[in-house]
Amino acid sequence: MSKNIHLLAIDCQQDFCNPITGSLYVQGAGQDMINLANLINRLSGKIKDIHATLDSHRVVDISHPVMHISKDGEHPKPFTVITEEDYLNGVWKCTNPRWQSRVLDYIHQLKVKGKYNLTIWPEHCEIASTGHSLQPCISNALMKWERDNFALVDYVVKGSNPMVEAYGAFEAEVVDPTDPSTMLNTTLLYCLKEADEILIAGEALSHCVCVSINQLAFYLGEDSIKKFTLLRDCCSSVQGCEDLGEKFVKDMSARGMKIVSSVDYCSKEI
Repeated sequence: MSKNIHLLAIDCQQDFCNPITGSLYVQGAGQDMINLANLINRLSGKIKDIHATLDSHRVVDISHPVMHISKDGEHPKPFTVITEEDYLNGVWKCTNPRWQSRVLDYIHQLKVKGKYNLTIWPEHCEIASTGHSLQPCISNALMKWERDNFALVDYVVKGSNPMVEAYGAFEAEVVDPTDPSTMLNTTLLYCLKEADEILIAGEALSHCVCVSINQLAFYLGEDSIKKFTLLRDCCSSVQGCEDLGEKFVKDMSARGMKIVSSVDYCSKEI
């Protein structure tokens, strides 16, 4: 009986992967996507299911500059880190005063839960924009996989709630109790639970890939980690955050996750 192999492809979108037009280009992501597309094309029928996440934002978003403003009327520059103390001390406030307390509570919850500090990113992956769409080589590979296997790619939208961040594929950093889209994606979780092996790739290793794998390990349990295979040449870290990515790979490898290149994986017997 053949193995039940699933591919989890995280945020393979042009804003992360296109070195020319990507507003939040991850250094190395262009080649990552070529490697991943080659793997999908070469393995094709050996991959039972493909789950592709789509980071999906509005211009007005908790992690975009327009959401916050200084006392001088300036919006924060991309890659600014905003803390709870910044809001309490008036360094930053919400551009819309009606949302001030909600934003402050959100930043407080990030601190309490030990999440990433709120980082302001360049506007990226805005719904219906070119940057929101998949890198062309990945889009072409996924459509070919659908045709060849008479199957459907599972596209997973995340991040569309403008008041919370969603690095991970399975739930937001802080769940909004009024919005089911921020809550645990049990459908995706149960699909992956049935897999014999879960191939994982995408952008960025230091953030969305890292958080997604940690969420998956938490909800499926420690024993599930031995089913995870990270395609190391199909993911890169945000520039300046390489240490986060490498530490994560080292830690998860020690816990049982396999680390392999796409070329080596394709060459082995499945």
